Amino acid sequence: MMNTNVRIPQGDETIKLELTLKEAMALAGIKFHNNHDIEISAKKKLNHLIEDQYIEEHRTMN
Repeated sequence: MMNTNVRIPQGDETIKLELTLKEAMALAGIKFHNNHDIEISAKKKLNHLIEDQYIEEHRTMN
């Protein structure tokens, strides 16, 4: 059995992300068939925030 535990320092800290209501709905699984860009925009914002947070944590640790 493969061990899938990932250790994330300060992983329980809260973060804040500003999304439109539609972007939040898209991340929650609501499909906007006429506008896939909503989900893409939300995921980009989330990924940028996670990357920025991850990079900042590694800078302070090193």
